[in-house]
Amino acid sequence: MKLLAIESRQYLEYYKSRYEQIEALGAELFVLNGEGAEDFWPAGRYRVVGSKHIADIVAEAEKWHAGERFDGVLTFSEAAVTTVAAVAEALGLPGIGLEAAVASRNKYVMRRAHERAGAPHPAYRLVTRLDEAHAAAAEFGYPVVVKPTLGAASNFVFRVDDPEQMTERFEQAITGIGSMVWAESEADGLDLGPRALLVESFLDGPEYLMEVLVWDDEVYLGSVVDRITAEGSTFDDDVHHAPTSLGPEDLAAVHEAVAAGVRAQGLRRSVLHAEVRFHRGRPYLLEIAARVGGGGLDEIARLTAGYDPITAVMDVARGVRPAAGHYAPTGVHVTAMCLICDAGVVGQVHVPDEVAESERVFLLKITASPGDVIRRPPEGNSILGFLGTTGDSLRDAFDTMTELASRVTVTYADDDRRPA
Repeated sequence: MKLLAIESRQYLEYYKSRYEQIEALGAELFVLNGEGAEDFWPAGRYRVVGSKHIADIVAEAEKWHAGERFDGVLTFSEAAVTTVAAVAEALGLPGIGLEAAVASRNKYVMRRAHERAGAPHPAYRLVTRLDEAHAAAAEFGYPVVVKPTLGAASNFVFRVDDPEQMTERFEQAITGIGSMVWAESEADGLDLGPRALLVESFLDGPEYLMEVLVWDDEVYLGSVVDRITAEGSTFDDDVHHAPTSLGPEDLAAVHEAVAAGVRAQGLRRSVLHAEVRFHRGRPYLLEIAARVGGGGLDEIARLTAGYDPITAVMDVARGVRPAAGHYAPTGVHVTAMCLICDAGVVGQVHVPDEVAESERVFLLKITASPGDVIRRPPEGNSILGFLGTTGDSLRDAFDTMTELASRVTVTYADDDRRPA
């Protein structure tokens, strides 16, 4: 089979390992980047448009498709979900449609869809001015959450506890979204809804992440992961554990909430990444994205639930129903974390052999390269990479992970560790 992967603007080499997985599963993968590096993927199966305007990307995809006859088009990038929907439609290949793509990308459009359908969601307001943000927070009651409508990876997402913090965080967020990589990586020429901020009521319970499949009227929770981060105000230091601690009744409630959100967003055949958070004993939707979860969530799904999101992506892209069932944990315990370092320009990343070769490590991915700029809140939310370990229990896996993570070191190209 021939599959076409697309990024409107290439995000470093972040998705390259996912592309390699697709080829290892037997597909011939072609990569089309609107803007990107010239030597990112093997010549003959790689093109750079030189523009991220949707008309230029579609035109290049149509020209390539005429010669290669692709079986499907896909993306792993949050910022290319809408682009792929438009390309799939133009090429006559399976896709979710542009309307559903926008509802699965813009958080304000998503919230409106949830509200109309009665899917459980936090209270929210779209704001563009500080006085609007203060008014929304006063209405909902502190704490509240401030987030971009076209954000990703918790960039400029803040918990705000009082009016003074709101003044500070609003300014940081409204300034930051002007140059945020995820919004700037969207294709030009598409109506993606408002680019602004949301103020949302705070959900005070635990958070869970799901890799999901929807096929016609069936919604499957392929895997369920607990977020066990010790939270601060920036939602940036993700640590996960699987299998989930949720019992049967809570799992059923989560499935009901996710299914309601999926249908509200107009999704019928798609892989999905869903996040829910409990509040007063009930699950509420944080988001449902029309893509596979990032980091090592695909590997966690395989190890702890027997579900392979990457194979599902390949099948859905070409219009074939994936082999998937409802959540069934394997009993394997894992923990995984984002590797976080100081802000600065990366010089070198050193991973010692005892980490790289450990039998307990199932996930080790360094996504930052020498010369990359690392930005930390409130300027951004760059990470160094990902590390995941197995264990006999949550505590065993967690202790191993944190000990090995402490051995990964970073040197910086700039003396003061601040981005230029």
